[in-house]
Amino acid sequence: MSWDGPVEPMEGQRYRLPADHRPDMRVDGIVFSDRELLDKALQDNALEQVANVATLPGIVGRSLAMPDIHWGYGFPIGGVAAFAVEEVETGMGVVSPGGVGFDINCGVRMLRTDLTEREVQPRIKQLIDTLFELVPSGLGSEGLIRLQADRLDPVLEGGARWAAEEGYLWDRDLEVLEEGGRLENASAGKASHRARKRGSRQLGSLGSGNHFLEVQVVEEILDETAAKAYGLTGPGQAVVMMHTGSRGFGHQACQDHLDLLQQASRKYDIKLVDRQLACAPLHTPEADTYMKVMAAAANYAWANRSLITHWTREAFHRVFDSDAEDLGLETVYDVAHNIAKVETHQVDGQKREVVVHRKGATRAFGPGLPEVPSAYQEAGQPVIVPGDMGSSSYLLAGTQGAMELSFGSTCHGAGRMLSRTKARKKWRGDDLIRDLWKRQQIYVRAQSPKVAAEEAPGAYKDVSRVVEVCHAAGIARKVARMRPLGVVKG
Repeated sequence: MSWDGPVEPMEGQRYRLPADHRPDMRVDGIVFSDRELLDKALQDNALEQVANVATLPGIVGRSLAMPDIHWGYGFPIGGVAAFAVEEVETGMGVVSPGGVGFDINCGVRMLRTDLTEREVQPRIKQLIDTLFELVPSGLGSEGLIRLQADRLDPVLEGGARWAAEEGYLWDRDLEVLEEGGRLENASAGKASHRARKRGSRQLGSLGSGNHFLEVQVVEEILDETAAKAYGLTGPGQAVVMMHTGSRGFGHQACQDHLDLLQQASRKYDIKLVDRQLACAPLHTPEADTYMKVMAAAANYAWANRSLITHWTREAFHRVFDSDAEDLGLETVYDVAHNIAKVETHQVDGQKREVVVHRKGATRAFGPGLPEVPSAYQEAGQPVIVPGDMGSSSYLLAGTQGAMELSFGSTCHGAGRMLSRTKARKKWRGDDLIRDLWKRQQIYVRAQSPKVAAEEAPGAYKDVSRVVEVCHAAGIARKVARMRPLGVVKG
C-alpha cells in the first residue's frame, strides 16, 4: 500500500499528510523535505509508514519524517514519533520496537585530531590498514575482547562508563557522549541468554553493512563559533568518524521482544494497521521489560564505540609514534540514531513527558539545555551526519527550532536510495575501490567486494541536499563539512 492522499506543502521545507484523509490517523504526518527528496520517499512508499505511525495510541504532536526517509520495519527509517507517558486524548502512549529498529543505538562518534591532511595523507594506507587490523569488521565479526555471557552485565548496565573504568576510555570522553554514554534504566537481567551470548564475542567490532570507521579531513567551516566550541580549528584538520551499534546483542534483543509485543498488542486491544508496529502501552510489564532491555543494548553500543575509540587511538599511536593525547585525539561527540527515550518537550503549549522514538534520526537539542555538555551550551548539541564513502559528511548543531518542530530531532545521514541487492547488480566492489583511490585518493579496506558494492556512493541520496533541508527548516545548523581520506568498511 502507498500513500494516496494529499501531500500539502508548508513553510520551512515541510510537507503535511493530513490526518483527516484516513479515519484511523490520530495526528497529521509531517515530512521535512524538498520536492526531489519527497518524490523518492513517495516511490519508496515510506510516506505510508509515516501515516501508519500516526495511528498508534497516545501519539502526540505529529508523526514526523526526516529528509533521509526511506522504507523500514514498521516505522520508516528517518521516522520520529513521541508518545505521552500519561493518558491523552489519543490514548495511552506506547513503545514500539519498530520505532527503534534492530540495531539499537546504531550511532556515530567523532574524534578530532591536531594532525593535518598534509601529515595524514602520506600515511593513509598504513593508518587504514592498522585500523583494519585492530578493529574487526564484517558480518559476524568478533572483537578483540571476549567476555563470558554471564560476565556481560557490567557492560550492559555501565555502557561507556564501564569502558572508562576498565581503562579503554578517558574520563573526559564521558562528558561529550549523549546521555553520558549510559541509560540508567537498563536491566541486564531482563536480557535473554542468546542475546548475551551473541554480545559476549562482539565488543569492539564494527559489523557489516553501512557501518564504517573513517579518517576524514575538514574541508569547510560553515559556523566558526560553533566549530571552535567543538574543537575544530579549520580546513585541513584531520578527524575520525565511526558508525556502528549494538551488534548481535541489539539485534537479538529486538527479535526477542517482537513476539512479546505482538501478544501485548492483542492483549491490550490495540488495532494495528501493520503488524510490524507491534507495541505495548507504557507502564505495562511488556513495555517496561522492552525499555529495560533496549537500554541495555544502547549501553552495549556506547561501550562498543568506546572500545573502537580505544583501538583507533592505538592505531594513530602506532602509525605516528606519538601518544593519542599528544595527537589531540579528543572526542567531539557521540550520537544515537535508533533509540526510544523518556524526554520532556513542549506539546501544544504544555510541558509533557513523552517517549521519543528516533529511528534513523539524530537528537538535535538546542543551546542552553541541561542535556547539552557544558562546553557546548552556547553552540547547541553537536549533530554528526555521515554521508557515503565517496562524499561529504557534516557536523551540525542542534537548534531551538528542532525543539519546537521535531522533538529535538534531525536527519541521521544520506539515506539509502537503492537496495543492497540493486547496488550489487549495478557496481563491482573491486572496481569501485580502485576508482575511489584513482579519482579521489580515498583508500578503502573492505571485508569483501560485495560489501563495497552494496555501499557504493551512488546507492545513497545526496547528503548535502539532506543537510540543506534540515538547515533551511531550522532543525539543525551547518557547522562543518568533511570529506573522507580513508575508510574501513565491514
